[in-house]
Amino acid sequence: MTTTFLFLLFAPSSGQGGRGLSIFLFQMLAFIAIIYFLLIRPKVQQEKRHRERLSQIKRGDEIVTVGGLVGEVVHVKEDRVTVKTGEARVVVQRDRVSEVREPGTTGEEKKAS
Repeated sequence: MTTTFLFLLFAPSSGQGGRGLSIFLFQMLAFIAIIYFLLIRPKVQQEKRHRERLSQIKRGDEIVTVGGLVGEVVHVKEDRVTVKTGEARVVVQRDRVSEVREPGTTGEEKKAS
């Protein structure tokens, strides 16, 4: 059934409607290009910047974890980060860090800049 549908879709039409398929294909390609440049590409670039920032975590940075813990980095290992939050020290996986802040900045200051 699918092959029949495809055959009917791409079959040459008789009469003056022969350009309909080429216009349809152009519209579909334009639609895919718009979706790529408006949705997919910015997300990929954002993820790339986030991974780069995670690899540059150093002692003294302030981080926010996915779970909402806010603390200062005390020790950095290969895939784990030790964070001092309040009076406790917590070991967090590096990929569970959602935001890295420079020491002394708050969320409002970062949003304003």
